[in-house]
Amino acid sequence: MKKIKGLIVAPFTAFDKLGKLNLSMIERQAYMYKNNKISGVFICGTTGESSALTMDEKRILFKEWAKYKTADFKVIAFLGGTCVEECIELALLAKECDLDAISLTAPYYFKAANVKALSDFCIDVASSVPDMPFFYYHIPSFTNAYFPMIDLLEEIDGKLPNFAGIKYTYENLMDYQLCLDFKNKKYDILWGRDEMLLGALAMGAQGAVGSTYGYMAPIYNKVFEYYAQKDMLGAQEFQLKANKLICLLNKYGGGTGKAFMKATGLDLGAYRPPVSNLSNEQETEFLNELECLEFYSYCNKMG
Repeated sequence: MKKIKGLIVAPFTAFDKLGKLNLSMIERQAYMYKNNKISGVFICGTTGESSALTMDEKRILFKEWAKYKTADFKVIAFLGGTCVEECIELALLAKECDLDAISLTAPYYFKAANVKALSDFCIDVASSVPDMPFFYYHIPSFTNAYFPMIDLLEEIDGKLPNFAGIKYTYENLMDYQLCLDFKNKKYDILWGRDEMLLGALAMGAQGAVGSTYGYMAPIYNKVFEYYAQKDMLGAQEFQLKANKLICLLNKYGGGTGKAFMKATGLDLGAYRPPVSNLSNEQETEFLNELECLEFYSYCNKMG
């Protein structure tokens, strides 16, 4: 698998008014992403409420998203991070669906005691599909697996031929750069903190995975564009535009991401518990703030 460049969206999972999967929205999501220069999707991850999905729902979503993969639009499937056998079952399904890659977090209930145990866990799952690229998903704020990822690379290198790299969702730019540089830039280290994209580009990032790319990719495409042109002020300006909008996620809480998507014209339903959704009053205030921050000038468009 060639290294991924540009933006990968972590898409929200759409639910209907009864809280069931709303598969009719996936075609519209895929169309919007492709129309906004997105390189692919990382499905059923944190943003997709993976831990709130049943195994059957994940199977359905893998098969549905597979319809929209192309040579220029990758579909990476997140498997989970607690049960080896379930992860292997989903890995085999991802292979059957001809998805582009699979991914896994550290176990977040019974935890790996050290980097070797984490490496062994990854190998147990990823070796079930030996010709399918595998990404480790580093998100210690959820898993509490705060091991330096350079240590994981050193431990797993040479033991898992289909190891492709890391989805790196943590603020340690030093460790991130060491991973990028490992063995002459052998692995694909995808950046996972949208609010620090410009900092990651300065460290050498070429690809990034994030939820906010799903509704304001044009802002981040400008960050990429200005950085490539060595226009640091321009890149800083657009990173700041993104970050002012990202502040609303903290202000209004976990349910705000889907409110952003609804503002672009895609109503993906409510979050499943325990994530809270915006009240009507909060949503009205939120939409007013979007206007003030010029969101509609930079949000994803359907056409």
